[in-house]
Amino acid sequence: MIRKDQGIVIGLIAGFYDVQTANDIVRTRARGVFRKNKLKPTVGDHVKIQIDDQGTNYLVEVLPRKNLIGRPALANVNHVLLVMSAVQPDFSLQLLDRFLTFFSWQGVAVSIYLSKSDLLSSSKLNKIHEDLLYYNAIGYRIYYSQEEVANNLIHEIAAENIWTLAGQSGAGKSTLINSLQSDVKQETGAISNSLNRGKHTTRTVNLFPLGKGYLADTPGFSAIDLTPIKVKELCDYFIEFRKASSNCKFRGCQHLNEPSCEVKRLVEAGKIKKSRYDDYLLIRKEIENGRLPEYLK
Repeated sequence: MIRKDQGIVIGLIAGFYDVQTANDIVRTRARGVFRKNKLKPTVGDHVKIQIDDQGTNYLVEVLPRKNLIGRPALANVNHVLLVMSAVQPDFSLQLLDRFLTFFSWQGVAVSIYLSKSDLLSSSKLNKIHEDLLYYNAIGYRIYYSQEEVANNLIHEIAAENIWTLAGQSGAGKSTLINSLQSDVKQETGAISNSLNRGKHTTRTVNLFPLGKGYLADTPGFSAIDLTPIKVKELCDYFIEFRKASSNCKFRGCQHLNEPSCEVKRLVEAGKIKKSRYDDYLLIRKEIENGRLPEYLK
């Protein structure tokens, strides 16, 4: 007897797709038509499956995706928990702005978790906290401890929502997963001090039940390619620029040399963080040049 069902792909291993349905996890293979159409089902996809009582189950249809992000890819992401380390690797506002710009471009909400705070002196940590106050003020939720993350995520992840961890390699994503899911054994990797970045310790994507939805772990990456963004749209992905631009004199203001620019006025008044504006200019140049800067390769 053959029956149909649908669910979410929660794991991929050796060509098999594990699909969480309303009642069970079903291991399936993808129909050959996907290869023919050059479409590869991905973790996070909402799919239709065909279940055979004889044990031959097939993934037969991928429903339309909201988005596709990450390496390896993850589909239908609702929210990103961005893990930024205080040290090892060193905290970087420039890297933070790159991540936030990327996910703003993708239309995905972001919360920020500062990891490894206990490894930094109080004076240096206070400076990071001071910087993060600005990001909190413009709309990003900030977490400062694993306990705070654990206590809140179970309430914040809505039904069927997919949250993913992102951040520079070695920032502590796998350690955080271990603290959230005691039955998940992620390898935690040592930091390469010479490169000030971590070795990749997670090579597959899996979804784990958390709250009413799912949390995914993905490999960390520090070099984000922003060059596909259209340069005239970049300012819209800095959320406080977008809000302020309604008071610019010219519609479509790029916040460069235009007269009566509200963004530049707020930068000069100290109400928009100068480092944010400087990073905006750097990313503009990167997009115009069509390539990543050498220091990010």
